[in-house]
Amino acid sequence: MDEQFVSIGKAAKMLGMSIEGLRKWEREGRLIPVRTVTNHRRYRVADLHALMHQDAPDMDKDTRCLLYARVSTKEQQEAGDLDRQLGRLTAFAADQQWIVVAALTDVASGLNEERRGLNRLLDLARQHQAGIMAVEHKDRLARLGFTYLESHLHAFGVRVVVMEPTVKDDQQELVEDLIAITTSFSARIYGNRGGKKMGFIVRQAMATLAQEEVSE
Repeated sequence: MDEQFVSIGKAAKMLGMSIEGLRKWEREGRLIPVRTVTNHRRYRVADLHALMHQDAPDMDKDTRCLLYARVSTKEQQEAGDLDRQLGRLTAFAADQQWIVVAALTDVASGLNEERRGLNRLLDLARQHQAGIMAVEHKDRLARLGFTYLESHLHAFGVRVVVMEPTVKDDQQELVEDLIAITTSFSARIYGNRGGKKMGFIVRQAMATLAQEEVSE
């Protein structure tokens, strides 16, 4: 890291707050640091200066951005996939000299419309809190219906920026989405118990198929 980034201790001193306060801001998505290869927090000096003058009337909305990251399963979250995704997005925003207003995350299927992080993102857009929304891949925002969400955000003056336009090809996530669809439709037809049973059957079938592919 160069002189444009500082440690959590220096960042806390600049903002006149405690280190634990900065950690709380990170958990809330208010200020997300970049992580070094040794997993130490580093804060962009320009972002700290922007927070110190957050109420300035000449602040350009077009430099204020929302970050959104998503993984499908708790296992992916526990493996650090969500944190790494946020780290890449934060570094990307820093390169663009954007001010991160909030970083929203979800652990849910890309087909799930009831995502807390996504709903919060849409609320902030409606409140005109930012002019940019950054996501790593299109399917992180939505497996289906990306264009509709993009149009909705654009209606509130928010430009969607995709770091890597090519859709991420993750076989495991596609399996999880298939199971989510099957469970949802089965639950509507057979009730919650039937939906869970069908989801279990599909999961077992996919696991068997994967084992057969490995043995061939």
